[in-house]
Amino acid sequence: MNLTTPDSTHSGTPKTRAARAASKSPDNAAPAPAPGVASVTQLSAKLSEYLTPSELKKVKEAYRFSDEMHLGQVRKSGEPYISHPIAVAEICADWKLDAQAIMAALLHDVMEDQDVKKEELIERFGAPVATLVDGLSKLEKIEFQTLIEAQAENFRKMLLAMASDVRVILIKLADRLHNMRTLEHMTPAKKRRIAAETMEVYVPIAHRLGLNNIYRELQDLAFSHLYPMRYRTLSKAVKAARGNRREVVKKILESVKATLANAGMPAEVYGREKTLYGIYKKMRLKHLSFSQVLDVYGFRVVVDNFADCYVALGTLHGLYKPMPGKFKDYIAIRKLNGYQSLHTTLIGPYGTPVEFQIRTQEMHRTAESGVAAHWLYKSGESNLTELQQRTHSWLQSLLDIQQQTGDSAEFLEHVKVDLFPDSVYVFTPKSKIIALPRGATALDFAYTIHTGIGDHTVSVKINNEAAPLRTELRNGDIVEIVTDPNSRPSPTWLAFVRTGKARSAIRHHLRTINLNESVELGQELLAQALTTLNINPDLPQPTIEKLLNESSAKSMDDLYAEIGIGKRMAALVARHIFGLIDDDLGNLPSQHHLVPAELDPVTIYGSEGVSVQLAPCCLPIPGDQIIGQLRRDQGLVVHTSDCMPAKRLRMKEPDRWIAVQWGAELNRRFDCRIRLLINNEKGILARVAAEIGESDANITYVGMDEDEEHVMTQLRFTIQIKDRVHLAHLIRNLRRVAGVTRVERERA
Repeated sequence: MNLTTPDSTHSGTPKTRAARAASKSPDNAAPAPAPGVASVTQLSAKLSEYLTPSELKKVKEAYRFSDEMHLGQVRKSGEPYISHPIAVAEICADWKLDAQAIMAALLHDVMEDQDVKKEELIERFGAPVATLVDGLSKLEKIEFQTLIEAQAENFRKMLLAMASDVRVILIKLADRLHNMRTLEHMTPAKKRRIAAETMEVYVPIAHRLGLNNIYRELQDLAFSHLYPMRYRTLSKAVKAARGNRREVVKKILESVKATLANAGMPAEVYGREKTLYGIYKKMRLKHLSFSQVLDVYGFRVVVDNFADCYVALGTLHGLYKPMPGKFKDYIAIRKLNGYQSLHTTLIGPYGTPVEFQIRTQEMHRTAESGVAAHWLYKSGESNLTELQQRTHSWLQSLLDIQQQTGDSAEFLEHVKVDLFPDSVYVFTPKSKIIALPRGATALDFAYTIHTGIGDHTVSVKINNEAAPLRTELRNGDIVEIVTDPNSRPSPTWLAFVRTGKARSAIRHHLRTINLNESVELGQELLAQALTTLNINPDLPQPTIEKLLNESSAKSMDDLYAEIGIGKRMAALVARHIFGLIDDDLGNLPSQHHLVPAELDPVTIYGSEGVSVQLAPCCLPIPGDQIIGQLRRDQGLVVHTSDCMPAKRLRMKEPDRWIAVQWGAELNRRFDCRIRLLINNEKGILARVAAEIGESDANITYVGMDEDEEHVMTQLRFTIQIKDRVHLAHLIRNLRRVAGVTRVERERA
């Protein structure tokens, strides 16, 4: 197939096309060398292997249209811009993606760079291709407050498009791979930004989809641009070691091949070098020098069938001694991304640890290409392979997270935590295997089973023993969740849950269930912030309408709620309102400009619900000097003024702190921690507990630590009291108890 001819590459008016390309090209900022001819010979050969003539004809039309749209546009390297879509299409052709995906790869930049409308693509190439291109295109003509917000919204759009059609992310990964391969022409600052973005988002996505070849290459490319000196130094060290270890590798290869042949087992055996980033990461994590990283080389054994994997494992264990604890069976329990292999580390010649991976040909194809292995896109889910169905289920979970998420940055945050490659495998009481990210807690497990179960969780049993909800799960744990219909999520859960699904569900609940409380708090905070700027909190209707239009909030209640949960800063919203009033009135008299007024503190009654929390680090009580911190999706968190953790946080985010005060009428009790040093004698605990009860305080927790000589004991109580006066009275009474040598309030 020949996609182009010298005389028929373009159609239309060249001058118009060149002008449009020059005006839109992101890479066309400086004069570049004269464009050469972009070759499509290699792409033609690849596509001819599996596409039909009618499909090839459609691909040819997409190529011509893309070439026409990008005419006159060049890359930083000086190459014609069309060389980039061709290279992306070639990578997709290696995966044997269908004609629609190849067409979308060739057209993936025409909407973003050349103002081609989706309607035009639908008319020319059909709705599926247009939808793919739209999912790949960045958002335009939308004003974002920050670059981070814009990037987050672009990722959100791309990931949601991926949820309905996985080809979107396959093309996007191919696009990113080619851009990373040609990144040397960018400025150093742009290199680092793109490399960091690649390492943070695209590398984990490639791993999650099982695209190991791209995963490894993207990792090394990003590493080379993030830490160029480290990359070059490590590269030289690996080349030097390659020569020194050539004899060892050769000896191991020969021994393994001969041993498997003698066992009558046909197998492919070859050595593989670890990626530079893999070596670097191991050095960083384990604090090793390069000379201490012994397993720079590994070996792969590819056999014919499932049973031969285990026979080959036994044969290798007979050849070299296995290292205890270094065997992993990813065939019986495959990884989340579908990866299957037996991993074992053996003590090779000269005492060097050597890692072996044993797998079948089919497992090998899946390990290298993941969800793209033998990809021929089908619209019906019944036609998908098991791996593609499981990937499809994960992609659908993105839609659940999106429905419960407030904004793009939060959505991206939730998705990122699910992209980390390490996994832990646990069991339900009925022996169903559940895979979770490394570090996941028992509460994450509950939300993975069902959002309703997570919301109503009250306790958990791990291996038939009661455990805290924040307990990190380990491989093989049997987890049982105990629920209560009256239980509700707590804001404190956000501090320890690990999965995106759990975080988004908890935040969604806090936003919806406690909306009224958040609205009231937000209204009070905004009124106070406006008062500081000498602005009447009763805003005129035109100002309200303009504010809602520019803030993307649907109503003032929505805006108040976002302020109340800490998502927006009241002071920043007030300053924005001041600007709107300034625009409406023109040049205001000087007394109306930004003149700070005395700000009334927010009054705390202790009964506000979850929109106001008393910080667990210092447990403030009435009578303490207090200060408030606005935390994202957790509302107002109240600390004592002398709380050390609060002081550290204030240095990092001073704008998120506001003045607060206790209300006059407080009709509840407050938790407080006290610490007692007592003589280790009979009946002392009973006397202390009795005195606390007689002082009208309630014990909610007690703990103790003995010294080595068993002479003194330290008691720690969490008690419920009214205020500082009540606490002082209690401490005086406890100091009079025989055997108590010291009593003090416990601070953070």
